[in-house]
Amino acid sequence: MNNIVVGMGEALWDVLPEGKKLGGAPANFAYHVSQFGMDSRVVSAVGQDKLGMEILENFRQKQLHTMIECVPYPTGTVQVELDSQGVPCYDIKEGVAWDNIPYTQALNELAMHTRAVCFGSLAQRSIISRLTIHRFLDAMPDRPDTLKIFDINLRQSFYTKEILCDSFHRCNVLKINDEELVTVSRMFGYPGIDLQDKCWILLAKYDLKMLILTCGVNGSYVFTPGHVSFVETPKVDVADTVGAGDSFTAAFTAAILMGRPVQEAHRLAVDTSAYVCTQQGAMPELPDELKKRLA
Repeated sequence: MNNIVVGMGEALWDVLPEGKKLGGAPANFAYHVSQFGMDSRVVSAVGQDKLGMEILENFRQKQLHTMIECVPYPTGTVQVELDSQGVPCYDIKEGVAWDNIPYTQALNELAMHTRAVCFGSLAQRSIISRLTIHRFLDAMPDRPDTLKIFDINLRQSFYTKEILCDSFHRCNVLKINDEELVTVSRMFGYPGIDLQDKCWILLAKYDLKMLILTCGVNGSYVFTPGHVSFVETPKVDVADTVGAGDSFTAAFTAAILMGRPVQEAHRLAVDTSAYVCTQQGAMPELPDELKKRLA
């Protein structure tokens, strides 16, 4: 079985104050996974337009493997505004190419050779891409070391309780931040208990291998049955936080797939995310000192 790692969903342009930068959580994830030496793929769709061709060319320059369909919808863009702490606020355009990712025979073949996939809630806002994601997950090998990572990524109003519940059942690793956990707790009826207890409830209810909770400057946790890992967030000079969470997921996934213990994978994820926060945009090149930790 090939150890292919897939980032599946939105590929788009983040339009930042200093200009446009390549973005979309699945693309960010796949790019950072590839920097750790894994065979990764971006699965998405772009428009038959200049912005779409620029995305494909950008991926070629980054030597990032893709399975991206060209569809008759505009390429996705997101207007990003940063607050004084560098935290982004997003205006995500609708009716775009990545809302319409088709399920093809080639995609089915890829699923059968995929060891880990990362998907979110945003790309499931449209029925076409949602069904494609579901079919891909269903076609993956049913093996104990296969990872189906739901990086929840709540944006604007592009999610429903039904979509979240279905994704919780389909994944075996859940990644969520503290603000998202509060939202999910309200939707699913877990108010009034602390964050860690909510995580234990979700881990057990959905029979997850792992649950990753990130709490910004307050550190992060990885829950596995019977154990929790906590790592403090390093203090760094933040350029922006765009893509930092995706780089965390990527580093953690690469380390786990290479057989590293959860604590070691967690530490690498935190250090990788902290570095990305010091750089502008979601896809900076990682320093060798980070990459070599999995060599």
